[in-house]
Amino acid sequence: MSQLFSPITLRDLTIRNRTVVAPMCQYSAQDGFANDWHFAHLGRFAIGGFGLVILEATAVVPEGRITYADLGLWKDEQIAPLTRIVDFLHSQGASAGIQLAHAGRKASTPVPWRKGFDETEEERQALHFESWTPVAPSAEIHAENKNFTKPEALDEAGIRNVIDSFVAATKRAETAGFDTVEIHAAHGYLLDQFLSPLANKRTDNYGGSRENRMRLLLEVTEAVRAVWPAHKPLVVRLSVSDWHPDGWQVEDSIVLTKALKALGVDAIDASSGGFEGAQMSVGADYQVPFATAMRNEGGLPSMAVGLLGDVQRAEAIIANGEADFIALARGAMDNPNWPLHARHELGAEDYDLWPDQTKRVRERDRSLGKRAWA
Repeated sequence: MSQLFSPITLRDLTIRNRTVVAPMCQYSAQDGFANDWHFAHLGRFAIGGFGLVILEATAVVPEGRITYADLGLWKDEQIAPLTRIVDFLHSQGASAGIQLAHAGRKASTPVPWRKGFDETEEERQALHFESWTPVAPSAEIHAENKNFTKPEALDEAGIRNVIDSFVAATKRAETAGFDTVEIHAAHGYLLDQFLSPLANKRTDNYGGSRENRMRLLLEVTEAVRAVWPAHKPLVVRLSVSDWHPDGWQVEDSIVLTKALKALGVDAIDASSGGFEGAQMSVGADYQVPFATAMRNEGGLPSMAVGLLGDVQRAEAIIANGEADFIALARGAMDNPNWPLHARHELGAEDYDLWPDQTKRVRERDRSLGKRAWA
């Protein structure tokens, strides 16, 4: 039996296979609300056989959005369109996750496919355009001349508001019916900014030593775990390494993962990078060693992510104990039926993972002598 397509259980959640759709920002919301684009974009991954579909970075406060077009979960009115998506994912056999996020000093940036803030006045009204001054651990800009804004440093009240906002969004995620919440502490966003000495220049209890820089993420995690149902798993996404000699290192993430495990975290989504000056070596499977370290040294199940579309290698990663999940983002966007096809490549002779409405593919395959069929 394929290990990639074996089920896995975290707490009371059994996920049908080890394939995951990693969060992918769509920059297509207005006032934080999910819409038909999000429904169609996410629904096709459940149809395509993925085990777990995790929604994009969803801001816990308006000022936590990367752009004005990000999803949000800072008010109750945003729950209903998310529930519609969750219900459809469940109807197709997939589990549903949501990544809760705060962009910190990387907030209030342009939608990526535009040329800066080039919206006309008419577009600004139609798209619910907003811009604002971001917040961060320290009043230092992420990068000069790249459409970032110098942030304001969070005071103690601001930090408390961040924690409370993650808690409130988590409660809304439960109301929406999600199976798991992922806390976003990667890619140079707010919680990662507190972790990394590249961004955190504070001299209070939230800065300086590694223990202090870990404090906010641990407080957020403890508060979220307290309100997230005990039978549902909690995931944290980490940038395991900043890829920078003066930044956060793998050894730091191992220590952090052990602390997160003690607070009731069930898995680590192991990514990397996010700060200026990173010296990344990018290629197929380049982040798998990070997932392996979090699994084997940190002590938690891990998700490998990053250029992982090769089916045989994905199977080997699970079979060899390098990671517990294979997460695709752009690869899933390129081929939303990746699990269906991968399962056949790994020897499946039936079409059980295909939804009933799509099983006529079997007859096409029979006619063409393509794949095995049963």
